[in-house]
Amino acid sequence: MYHYQHDDEPLYREPHVQEQYEHAAGYASPPPPARRRKVIAVASLAALLIGGVVVDRAAAARAESRTAKAFQEGMGTPERPSVHVSGFPVLTQLARGSLRHVDVTAHDLPARGTARPLPVAKLTVGLDGLKTSGSADDAHTRSVEATALLSYEDVSNALGLDVSADDEPGRIDATVSLPLTGEVTVSAAVSAAVGNRIAFTDVRVTRGELIPPAKALLDRALREPIPLRNIPEGLRLRSVTATESGISARFTGKAVTFRPGATSA
Repeated sequence: MYHYQHDDEPLYREPHVQEQYEHAAGYASPPPPARRRKVIAVASLAALLIGGVVVDRAAAARAESRTAKAFQEGMGTPERPSVHVSGFPVLTQLARGSLRHVDVTAHDLPARGTARPLPVAKLTVGLDGLKTSGSADDAHTRSVEATALLSYEDVSNALGLDVSADDEPGRIDATVSLPLTGEVTVSAAVSAAVGNRIAFTDVRVTRGELIPPAKALLDRALREPIPLRNIPEGLRLRSVTATESGISARFTGKAVTFRPGATSA
């Protein structure tokens, strides 16, 4: 004969099963009030911090956009340069009216007529103490360090010679071709000259015969330093280096301004 358990009779559990149920029930119980308040406070602080970062990042993006527009308008680049504002928070820097440090990278600064004969393939600029005026196309900075890369193709077009990197550091090769007599190649050292110009010195013949016509062409191309006027006004050329990808020119400056038509003399 079967025995049926009454509804109000507790089911039998093994002792260890009973302990597990009680243990699980303890975890399911709500945290004490003090702990809840602590969790809420931490969550609120995290939300404030995240919100502050988002707002500050939006302010930095606006400052980067204004700086990019000012640079593009001032230098005539075909595309907006990339701009990065350093430091956190940016909002406090904007409140003071000066950004601590800004990095700008621009490409293909164009040549304009005989006054700007040599394009700049790439210009990287570090700006300290950048202040912007009410107009987005006019920006001022306390000090600047910049590097301009001049491609060998552009240098060749400007000089009328075939210019390339030399095996010896700090030097370039320049080749002139003449009918019947063939090619003549010389090696020349590059250096910074007064007036933001690149000078070619210590010219040596490395291949071919330097007959008078070839010598005349090389002298005309290399005798006078080539000017670099396609850079922001206020920058001064400090050093020049010949690299595998082109001629690298380093500049520094104080109180530099970016505005339409503002290029170095």
